Parts: sequence; C-alpha cells; structure tokens
Amino acid sequence: MAFSSDPVDARALICEPSAEPDAAALRERLRSETDQRRRAECMARIQSDTVQLALDLLVREPDIEGFFRAFIKTLVEESESHACGVWLLDAEDRAELWMAVVGDRFYSRADGGWDTLALPREAMAAHLAGYRDGWTQTVEYEGQDGRLPDAVRAFNQHSGLSSLVATPLVASTRNLGWFVLSSGGGPLCEGIWRRALSEAMARQATLALHQSRLAEQSLVEARRQAVLEERNRLARDIHDTLAQGFAAILMQLQAAERAAGALPAAAARSLSTALDLARTHMIEARRSVGALRPDNGAADDVAGALHRMTDLARRTSEVPIDLTVESLPAFGGGVEREILGIAQEALTNAVRHARARKITVHASGVRGVGFRLSVADDGRGIAREAQHHGFGLTSMQERAERIGASLTIVTAPRSGTEVVLAWEPPAFAIPGQAHVDG
Repeated sequence: MAFSSDPVDARALICEPSAEPDAAALRERLRSETDQRRRAECMARIQSDTVQLALDLLVREPDIEGFFRAFIKTLVEESESHACGVWLLDAEDRAELWMAVVGDRFYSRADGGWDTLALPREAMAAHLAGYRDGWTQTVEYEGQDGRLPDAVRAFNQHSGLSSLVATPLVASTRNLGWFVLSSGGGPLCEGIWRRALSEAMARQATLALHQSRLAEQSLVEARRQAVLEERNRLARDIHDTLAQGFAAILMQLQAAERAAGALPAAAARSLSTALDLARTHMIEARRSVGALRPDNGAADDVAGALHRMTDLARRTSEVPIDLTVESLPAFGGGVEREILGIAQEALTNAVRHARARKITVHASGVRGVGFRLSVADDGRGIAREAQHHGFGLTSMQERAERIGASLTIVTAPRSGTEVVLAWEPPAFAIPGQAHVDG
C-alpha cells in the first residue's frame, strides 16, 4: 500500500529545504508558511493511509499475529528500512522480541528459523526496558550511539546499520512494547520521514494489540465462568446423589446394627466395616463437593485422611500395611484432594491386585515446603499391558499433572511396585513428569 497518492512525494514534502537564504523577508515568511502547510498535509496523508492500512489488515487477517506480520512488513517497505522488530513487555515489565522482519524475511516463534535470527536480543531487551525516556516517546539512535549497549553497537557496525528508531506502543498511560526500525543510512530527511511513519503506524498497532488483548481477556473470563458453572453443577450433583446416598446407607446400616443385637463375630466385623465404608465415602463425597469450590487444605487434613484410609484398608484386607506420616507442609488450591486421590488409588491397587505380603505408605515433607508420598508393595508388579491401558494409572498421572507434581511408578515382575509422588509449590517446583518404569 503506497502512503502518498499525491504527485509530490511525501518524503520530499517533509524534507523540502527552505527558501533561498538571500530572499526577501516576506517571501521567506510565505515560503515557511507554505512549507508548514504542506508538511501538515503530508502528515495527515500518512495518518490517513496508516488508518486505512490497519482497517484493511484487520478485515483480512484473522488473528493479531497475522495483522502484525503484514503491518511491520509494510512499515519496512514504506520506510525503506533494513528491519523492524516488535518487542513486547510482559507482566513484569521485561521486554522480549515477539517477531521481526529482516529484509524480505519474516521471523516469529511459530516459524522456522527463529533461533537463527542473529540479533543481540538480551542486550536490546534490557535497554528498552531500562531506558525510561523511551517508554513514552520515540527515541532515535545513531548506529554507534553511546546510549546503546556495547553488544548492540557492535552488531550495528557489523551489519552496516547507521540508525535505529524505537517507537513505544503506548495505550493511554501504559506501554505495551516497541517498534524498533533499523536502517543503513540516508539523509536527515529520510530519518524524519521514517520517524513520522513509525509513529503513525505504532498508534494503529497499539490499538489493534490492545483490542486483541481485551478480547482475549473476555474469552478467558468467559471460560472461567463456564468452568465455575460446571464445577457448581458437579458439586450439586455429587451432593444430591452420592453424598445423600451414602448418608442414607449409613443410616440404614446403623439401624441394622442397633436392631441386630448379638451377632457372630465375623458378621459383626463385616457390619462394622460396612459402616466405616459408608461413613468414609460419605465424607469423601462431601470433600469432593468442597474441592469443587476454592479452598485451602491443611497438613492435618492430609495426615488425618491418610490415617483413615490406611486404617480402613487394614480392615478390608489381611495384608499388613505400615503407615509413616512425618511433618507435612501446608497445601492449597486443590492440591490436598489430588494428593489423597493418588494415595487412595495407589493403596487400593496394592491391596486388590498386587498379591503383596506387605504394603508400606510413607508421607513426608521436603525442605519444609514440598511433599513426598511413597506407596510400595512387594507383590507381583504391574503387567506391561496394564501400564499403558489401566484407568487407575492414567487417573493418577492426570491428578499429578493438575498440581504440577511428578509421579514415578517403578515396577517389575515379581519385584513389587512403588508409586512415588513429589510435589512442591509453584514458586519452587520444576514442571513435573508422570511416567512408568518397567
């Protein structure tokens, strides 16, 4: 898209020299006023053409990256520059290169060749973020400008770049990032033209970026509301069906216990175990209802739940189960529920399927902030086909991933199985992995 349809080139209008130095004062004044008017008209055309370009691209390009790709390519072509980089600020006000056009080639993270783009990115990013004068106004640099970092000056010299124009993308009082144009040279008037065009296009790009972010925030909020509504629906369903159902079963079992009188020892044990099962699962159903809404879990809840589930497992199995619970950290954000879900699944698998002679459960804190859980047995191990198709193993892995924990399952035929969960708060954690070692 050409930025001047007038027979007189826009750059010439901006850069046209004044009248002859020896002209009469009146003629000099008329010439000066004419120059100013023509420059104003030229600037208006630049603004008008830029707005039209932005509108055309917003209609034609389906996403913000496509818009910027075409926009900066046009900026490089029309300003007769060597390259243009788009630098964006993150939530912590750190600058990062988002995309660039060098010559006739486009670079972005999504395209091949991003890592081959030879630019002093870190040095330039630190300068943009740290040079406060450039947050609100365009800054023009010579290639060897003393304000630029050494790495940038060395790059400019090696690449034959004689000037940079850094234009901030300012939305109201907030800076979103920068257009940085680099050029191999030209007369002063070329720099004036380049700056005017860069600032005009920066305004339109800022508006497009701001609107895109608002739209994205609206989508995120809509998804969040949908998730909350679904969680509330699930909580109501669990409360009205499972929790109430277990409560009714518990009441019936309690009534049967009172009416039964003296029972044989085996029948009494079975009835007592059934009561505990109904009571435990009613508590877990209510815990599920609570977990579907934001809450914080204390270490005592995890420790107490581990003791309860282990005690119940002992009463429904003849396999000895050893439990060790050391000092545990505080949990929050739904972590407690996922940890207990993994512990329950691992313990149930060991009791039902391992054919073990002994099961060991060990829960402990790690460096005062993390958590480690081990459920080990000396049974027959997990069959290879079950490692990849078992719903229980998949469920444990998904739970671990939801809280950013690592889950390791070590198993071998006739050598037993150990399930190890390691969790740390997000500020300390390294992204977890979930895998099975056979």
